[in-house]
Amino acid sequence: MNFSKDTKENYTIVKSNVEKLDSSNASELKSELVLLNKNSVNTIILDLSSSKYCDSSGLSAILIGNRLCKDSGGVFVITGLQSNVSKLIKISQLDKVLNIYETMVDALEALKNHASDSV
Repeated sequence: MNFSKDTKENYTIVKSNVEKLDSSNASELKSELVLLNKNSVNTIILDLSSSKYCDSSGLSAILIGNRLCKDSGGVFVITGLQSNVSKLIKISQLDKVLNIYETMVDALEALKNHASDSV
């Protein structure tokens, strides 16, 4: 399985189990994110700590997840970026659009803060 899900009470963690997030598996990630959204999950943490490479189709899947969560009043958070993936996101200027946190602890803390802000 290229991606695993861990559903919690208020959010779902999607973990990438692939070294390269590219055209060979990005559609699978996109499908997972769309399916979660259809099942009323609008707060997702995408853990990319296992992915050392990402291409434009991987970025496209990430952006779809971000849009789906935002459009349904939720939050899309990315954590565990490897240096090459981080560079690509910065070059694409997506670091200004995406919620990126270095560690899972930071990501969970951000979600907690977001939940208390929207109460």
